[in-house]
Amino acid sequence: MSAATLLRDVFGFDAFRPGQQEIVEAVVDGRNTLAIMPTGGGKSLCFQLPALVRDGVTVVISPLIALMRDQVRALREAGVEAGALTSGNTPEETDAVWEALEAGTLKLLYMAPERLASGGTVQMLRRAGIGLIAVDEAHCVSQWGHDFRPDYQRIGELRRVLDVPLAAFTATADAETREEIVQKLFDGVEPVSFLHGFDRPNIHLAFAVKDGPRNQILNFAAARKGQSGIVYCGTRAKTETLAKALADAGHLACHYHGGMEAEDRRIVERRFQQEDGLIVCATVAFGMGIDKPDIRWVAHADLPKSIEAYYQEIGRAGRDGAPAETLTLFGPDDIRYRRQQIDEGLAPPERRAADHGRLNALLGLAEALRCRRQNLLEYFGEAPEPCGNCDLCEKPAEIFDGTTPVRMALSAALRTEEWFGSGHLIDILLGNMTDKVQQRSHDALPTFGVGKDYDKRQWQAIFRQMMGHDLLRPDRERHGALRMTERARPILRGEATIELRRDTIRAAKGSGPKVRMLVSEEDAPLLSALKAKRRYLAEQANVPAYIIFNDRTLIEMAEKKPTTLDQMARIGGVGAKKLESYGADFLDVITGAVEEVHPARRKLAGRDEGAIYDQLLEAQASLTRGPQGLDKPMSCSASMLAKVAQMRSADMDYLSRVIGDRYTERFGEAFLEVLAGN
Repeated sequence: MSAATLLRDVFGFDAFRPGQQEIVEAVVDGRNTLAIMPTGGGKSLCFQLPALVRDGVTVVISPLIALMRDQVRALREAGVEAGALTSGNTPEETDAVWEALEAGTLKLLYMAPERLASGGTVQMLRRAGIGLIAVDEAHCVSQWGHDFRPDYQRIGELRRVLDVPLAAFTATADAETREEIVQKLFDGVEPVSFLHGFDRPNIHLAFAVKDGPRNQILNFAAARKGQSGIVYCGTRAKTETLAKALADAGHLACHYHGGMEAEDRRIVERRFQQEDGLIVCATVAFGMGIDKPDIRWVAHADLPKSIEAYYQEIGRAGRDGAPAETLTLFGPDDIRYRRQQIDEGLAPPERRAADHGRLNALLGLAEALRCRRQNLLEYFGEAPEPCGNCDLCEKPAEIFDGTTPVRMALSAALRTEEWFGSGHLIDILLGNMTDKVQQRSHDALPTFGVGKDYDKRQWQAIFRQMMGHDLLRPDRERHGALRMTERARPILRGEATIELRRDTIRAAKGSGPKVRMLVSEEDAPLLSALKAKRRYLAEQANVPAYIIFNDRTLIEMAEKKPTTLDQMARIGGVGAKKLESYGADFLDVITGAVEEVHPARRKLAGRDEGAIYDQLLEAQASLTRGPQGLDKPMSCSASMLAKVAQMRSADMDYLSRVIGDRYTERFGEAFLEVLAGN
C-alpha cells in the first residue's frame, strides 16, 4: 500500500505537513537519513509511516518509557501492530510482544537504548527480521549535550551488525551535535539530511526581568486559567512551593522532580496527560517524555541552562499547531548561578568555553533589543524577518546609548582591581559613603559619584545587562566578584558603542494572554461537549485524552459539524480504525447534542437556572479531587446540581440539607459563591 493511502486510512490525514513527504520518501527508499525538525513538526510520522510501507519490523530506539508507551497506544488505536519492550512492561505485555514478533505481525518495536547493552537483544533483533532502525531524540548521542545517554553510542554498532538503513530524528541539534550524530550513528558517512527550520511560529515568546517572581508566575497563570501549562523551576524545592502557591490561588496544580518516588512521578505524568487544565511545576526532568499536544503555555521561573535547553523546553507547548505562549523570568542571580555551574563543572576548558557561548546566546535572547524570534533563529543559522509574535515585536524596547554608563561601570571594576560585586560598585558610582567604601578609601577613586545620573535600580539593570552581554563575568575564585571579559575592552577603549534597554520590569507586568478562544463563541459549547465525550472515553480506556482524538481534530469537528460517517472520515486525524471505534459516539454529540444533556439539565434549558447549573458544574470540576487536586474524586449527581441551581436562599445550612454534609464540605463555599454572583 502506498504512503499516501496509509497516511489517509491509518493516520487520517489528507496531506503531509511541510517537509514530511521528502523525509518519508527517503526513509521508504532505505536511505540513511538524518532529519532535524521542530518539536511538533510531525517527526514520529516520518518513521511510523515508512515502517508500514517497508517489509519487516522497524525497531525504534527512544529515550523514555512514557513516550514509547504513548506512541504504542496511539498506533494501536490507529490499527497498527506495535509493541514496546521496556522495564515498565507487565509480563503479559512482554509475552504479547514476543508472540507478535514470532507470528510476523509486529510492524514497530520500541525499546530504550539501555536494552542494547544486553548481547541477547542484538541476537533477538537479528532473528526478528529488522528492516529499519529509527532513532528518536538522536541528539542524546552527543556526549556534551544536556540529554546525553551513553547507550545511544551503541546504535552505530547495531546498524553495522544488522546491516539495515537508519533514520535519525531530533528537534534540536547545533552544528557540533549534528557532526557527532553523523560520526557515531553513521560512521562519519554523511546521510541524506533534512534541516526543516527551527521556527515554531505559533509560539509567542516573552522574557521578563524578575520582579516578585512568584507573583509574576501567579499573574501569568491567572490570565490563562483552565489551560494546561508547565512551569520549569531551577530547584526541586521551588517546584513544590510554586505548585502550592498556584493551588492556593485556585489552579489545578502539582509538582514533579527527580527526587520523587517513581510511582508518584508516574501519577503526575498520567494526570497531566488525562486531565484538562492541569499545571505542573517541574524541574527539567519533566517533559521530554510527554507527548501532550495541547499544552497551551510554558513558563520558566528561572533562566534555563542554555539556548538549546530553552528551545527544547518551550517546544513542549503548542505541539498541535494552535497558539501557545511562553514566559521566561531571569535576573542577575540566575546569570551568576549558570556561570558558576559551567565554571565548576568537570568539562575540559574548550567545552566550558562552548557552554559559556551557549549561555551567552540565551542571555542575548533575554536582553534582546529587537524581535526575539529573529535572535533565536539566527543562533540556529536562519535569517528570518521580524515575527510579530513576541513581546518585543508587540511593544518595542525603549533603547538608549549605554556606552557612557557601561564605561563608568567597567572603570569602577578595574579601579577596584575586580575584587567586588555589583552592589559595592553601584555604591561607588552613586557616591554612597558606606562603611565598606570608607574602609577601603574607595571614595578617593575618580569614579566615586560619577554615576548620579542613574538611580540604584537603573544601575542594577545596567549591571545585569552587562552580565547578559558577557562584558562582566562573576569569578568563582573571588567569591563572585565581577571581572571584565575581552568583549568589554573595545567599549572601554572607546572603539565600540553599546545600546541598552531602559529596563523590562515595567513591560513585564501587564502581559495579557495572547491565546484567544480556539473556536468561535458560537461553536464553544459543542467543543466542550466533544471534549467531555473524549474525556469519558479516555477514562474508560485508561489512556490519555489525545490518544482518542487531539484538540485539533475536535476543533475541526466543532467547526465543520459532520452529520454522517462519510463526512466524519474527512476530518483531519480520523483514520479508518478511529472512525470505526469512535465515529458514532462523536456524531451523536454533534447531531444530537441536546440528547447528550442530562434530563435534569434539560429541564432548566432557556432559564437563568440553566446558566447557574453550568457554573456549578464548572466549579465542581475544579474541586473534583479537592482543592489541592490530591483527594479522592467526588461529584454531585446532576439532579443535586439542578436542585442547587434552583435554590433561592444561599446559606450553608440549607445547602447541606439539599446535598448532604460530605458534599457541602468539598463544594459548599464554591457553590455559594456561584449563587451569590447570580
